[in-house]
Amino acid sequence: MKCDLCGKIPQFGHNVSHSKRHTNRRFLPNIHPAKVNINGQMKRLKLCTRCLRTQHKAAKAA
Repeated sequence: MKCDLCGKIPQFGHNVSHSKRHTNRRFLPNIHPAKVNINGQMKRLKLCTRCLRTQHKAAKAA
């Protein structure tokens, strides 16, 4: 569970119930496999959706 481009990894926090009891939880990055053009070569990477969106916007601008 790690983005190959930005290095985003799971983060930790708490679930907070109605009684304000804190229990541990993990926030996982939204990772998807994708083919990305990097330096003129197509590479298969596992990217978070933020990086996918940025790559898509950069491809449209170029």
